[in-house]
Amino acid sequence: MSVLVTGGGGYIGSHMVWELVERGERVIVLDDLSTGFDWAVAPAAELIIGDVGDRVLLDRIFKTRAVDAVFHFAGSVVVPDSVADPLGYYLNNTVKSRELLAAAVSHRVHSFVFSSTAAVYGIPASVPVFETAPLDPLSPYGASKMMTERMLADAAAASDLRYVALRYFNVAGADPLQRTGQATRGATHLMKVAIEAATGQRDSVAVFGTDYDTSDGTGVRDFIHVTDLVKAHGAALDHLRGGGESMVLNCGYGRGYTVLEVLDAVQRIAGTSLDIRLRGRRAGDIPAMVAGADRIRSELGWTPQFDDLDTIVGHALAWERLLMRRLAA
Repeated sequence: MSVLVTGGGGYIGSHMVWELVERGERVIVLDDLSTGFDWAVAPAAELIIGDVGDRVLLDRIFKTRAVDAVFHFAGSVVVPDSVADPLGYYLNNTVKSRELLAAAVSHRVHSFVFSSTAAVYGIPASVPVFETAPLDPLSPYGASKMMTERMLADAAAASDLRYVALRYFNVAGADPLQRTGQATRGATHLMKVAIEAATGQRDSVAVFGTDYDTSDGTGVRDFIHVTDLVKAHGAALDHLRGGGESMVLNCGYGRGYTVLEVLDAVQRIAGTSLDIRLRGRRAGDIPAMVAGADRIRSELGWTPQFDDLDTIVGHALAWERLLMRRLAA
């Protein structure tokens, strides 16, 4: 039997592949490499370059590789881009997920772990936000993920498929062994942007909104180390293979940091000063987003190992410097 990882050449997916290989799984990666990289895929995994929405290809993979579990990371993830190109996002994140689900059900796959997002909540009425909070996404990105969650629930109700949908908060950091990390071109995530500035790849860092009702006026986010995140996915697979029921879980630490606190940590660890440019709020920005993270710990027995902002920044910075040397070689 084998595990299929869609988007396994991307940031989070490549970390998941290394984790699965270390667990002794036979891993098949399906990635079109539009944003991922072949070098990020663990050598022990089989890489198939193709489209996750290609049903003929999916049927061939499920039939010939005896797939019994799926980790679905493939998709588009930039919120502003989804506003500019909503139909493209519904195609990549919803329509193609439907094809993957249909193939999984047709081939009697029992375990499906889905990469969802806290963007399904929109602006929460209270913080921390728990899994029971109303879903009210502000962007086509969040809506496309919400639709896939609904498809999963309906497919599971009508078949033997069981799933865990993990709603990510802010994923950051890199593999502590520096085998992979975030290499996305033109990344928009705060920590990646700040570290690129700290390493001379950007001139400045913009901070949008300084008058929120927070400790320093800037937005608050719950950052989770990517290695802890993939460990949660591994625990989700164990849960499903052990006969566990389908569920939706937040993936965060339950503690937030302001934008300025993150930038302070980057400056301190990198030993440099950033050109920080304060800007006004952007439409749709969320003042604070922190996970209600009790359920994932109790349901999956998940215990984070890297719940420390300085550690997250340190691993991300070490990876960025390695990536720069690799690109310069």
